[in-house]
Amino acid sequence: MKKIIILIFLSGVLNPYFGLAQKYKVSESKVIFFSQAALEDITAYNTAAAGIFESSKGEIAFAIPINKFEFEKALMKEHFNEKYMHSDKYPRAMFVGIVSGFDLSIKEKQTVVVKGKLTIHGVSKEVSVTGTFEPQGNTIKMSAKFPAKLVDYKIERPQLLWENIAEEVEITVDFNFNKQ
Repeated sequence: MKKIIILIFLSGVLNPYFGLAQKYKVSESKVIFFSQAALEDITAYNTAAAGIFESSKGEIAFAIPINKFEFEKALMKEHFNEKYMHSDKYPRAMFVGIVSGFDLSIKEKQTVVVKGKLTIHGVSKEVSVTGTFEPQGNTIKMSAKFPAKLVDYKIERPQLLWENIAEEVEITVDFNFNKQ
């Protein structure tokens, strides 16, 4: 019985030292999809992403529900989901990767490189993205902006709308990760 009490006491005292593997979960998200084309710029916002960041290993993963993108016009959202992204068949975009260049002990904005596999429209592609991580108390703010070519993810542009939709779109992600 004494051994059990000592083990419980030591686990409580030493837990901060052995618990350095810190997990953070997305508490707020904003993903912006921007297409700049000859006839029309298209912007969509999504605040429904979910994700996790393991700071000690640099592992990061997140998922973005495709049908949660909001557009200026309802018809744009309908076309985005039904004709281009086929969100009934491919309901989410996902990323799994490793963050390098981040040090949790540095309490200022840091430029990082995130490498991993981005899956959109059922197609996975290795990507490398430069962004920033900024620790603020129990929160880590993450921000990145990167291009994505539609052809890389087998997203087809109808010939009739080639002037309305860009071949390459800009994706911006802003996440707040809270310590778990």
